[in-house]
Amino acid sequence: MCTVVPISLTVGANRIVPTIAIPHPLGNPALEAKDEFELRYHLVEKALKALETEVDGQTVFDK
Repeated sequence: MCTVVPISLTVGANRIVPTIAIPHPLGNPALEAKDEFELRYHLVEKALKALETEVDGQTVFDK
């Protein structure tokens, strides 16, 4: 999980899940608590699916 995909690509990460923003990678403080929870839940769910997915080389799991 990262906020700056090009850096992850440069260092050779195999599975890259883009997140929200550098100061708040897994959240958005402008959202209501329930909406932010859903956002975080979705991001973590996507990261877990990325770990389950067989990849050949670098793969970005887009939003």
